[in-house]
Amino acid sequence: MAYPSQLGFQDAASPLMEELLHFHDHALMIIFLISTFVLYIIVAMVTTKLTNSFILDSQEIEIIWTVLPAVILILIALPSLRILYLMDEINDPHLTIKAVGHQWYWSYEYTDYEDLEFDSYMIPTQDLTPGQFRLLEADHRMVIPVESPIRVLVTAEDVLHSWAVPSLGVKMDAVPGRLNQVAFVASRPGVFYGQCSEICGANHSFMPIVVEAVPLSHFENWSSLMLKDA
Repeated sequence: MAYPSQLGFQDAASPLMEELLHFHDHALMIIFLISTFVLYIIVAMVTTKLTNSFILDSQEIEIIWTVLPAVILILIALPSLRILYLMDEINDPHLTIKAVGHQWYWSYEYTDYEDLEFDSYMIPTQDLTPGQFRLLEADHRMVIPVESPIRVLVTAEDVLHSWAVPSLGVKMDAVPGRLNQVAFVASRPGVFYGQCSEICGANHSFMPIVVEAVPLSHFENWSSLMLKDA
């Protein structure tokens, strides 16, 4: 959960998000070093009155400032490609959930269970209980078991939406008439919040996503209760 004045990302709740955080730190350090070096060169060129013909015209320097950026780009591209392939990998999911975006709420279908589906609406501010977050709480949470590969099939019924949970490293567009899929593993129990990340209409900011990761035994009890209530 993000908090006011937070400068970094939310704490990772999945192995994929941990990889994204490591890549972010890796790229940020490279950017920081380049920015510091460029700033030093600018200050040196402005403050000094000395010139050197070997600096103004040098084949070796031209080779260096051509090869060095290429090496830096390779150092950024290789881990980036690795994470892209990891994000597309779907390894025998234990549970498949279909998330459908509507104007303006989400509905979830647990296709591995018989007739288990429900709508998830934002809880109005006047109905919130102490400890709940305004504009982020939903009346029905998407409950998943921890440490289990989860596949989410994302689509929309009317306009473009986007199913995103930052702490899980998940963001997938919901396109009408198209079925996109995304996979993740919740590495620890907890409640993780997200929102529709597509400008989908007047109530775009009132489509919260709440994912609750629980132990497998609790998930089975929850699914049994949901089936009885249905």
